[in-house]
Amino acid sequence: MRNVVIIQARMGSTRLPGKVMKMLAGKTVLEHVVQRTSAIPGIDEVVVATTVQPADDVIVEESRRLQVPYYRGSEADVLSRYYEAAVQAKADVIMRITSDCPLLDPEVSGMVLQTLHEHAGTDYASNTLVRSYPRGLDTEVFTLQALETAYREANEPHQREHVTPFLYENPNRFTCRSVRGEVDYSYYRWTLDTVEDWELIQQIYQALYQDQWFSWTEGIALMQARPDLHLINGHVEQKSK
Repeated sequence: MRNVVIIQARMGSTRLPGKVMKMLAGKTVLEHVVQRTSAIPGIDEVVVATTVQPADDVIVEESRRLQVPYYRGSEADVLSRYYEAAVQAKADVIMRITSDCPLLDPEVSGMVLQTLHEHAGTDYASNTLVRSYPRGLDTEVFTLQALETAYREANEPHQREHVTPFLYENPNRFTCRSVRGEVDYSYYRWTLDTVEDWELIQQIYQALYQDQWFSWTEGIALMQARPDLHLINGHVEQKSK
């Protein structure tokens, strides 16, 4: 089984354009995500999937600098972009990660991958079906066979834009498993989508980053020790799918 992370990345963003190329502790946000995904146990390769739009040339350049394979596909039909990238990478199992999650935890993501492999016949596993981890640790894992079925059959716009809805919206066809933590920390928001998110993530990195990835539990300890941090972006509403 060849396990491949595909990082979804583009420069366009309605609320915070160019966010994946912002500099965070001396590295781009995308570089932090690449480094964290590369540390996930069991992963064979990390691929960046971006678009054919000229604005995303900079993401290709950054991928080359980081010596990470990339694929360019449709901007709107992200499902097709993922499927084509997975075929190019010869993936058997795909892990979907978005490039706006610089606090992604390799161990948490590794648990999701392990869940799919440990339960025979599982088509899809994630920690987002029932949320317990901070938003920004989102990890979805699925088989190439399931992705190909979605690619060929999904017709609804949101199913093409968000890659995986066709899988978990059809539980009679796909075996889906949920990964949950012991404590619910889903009220914390560690994804990068707004100016407020950027402020929080910068402060977390300033407190914890020492030229290598820090764990999500260190982030939780910091948030609990400093309740003021949650106030920075606690009011931000997640965009609906």
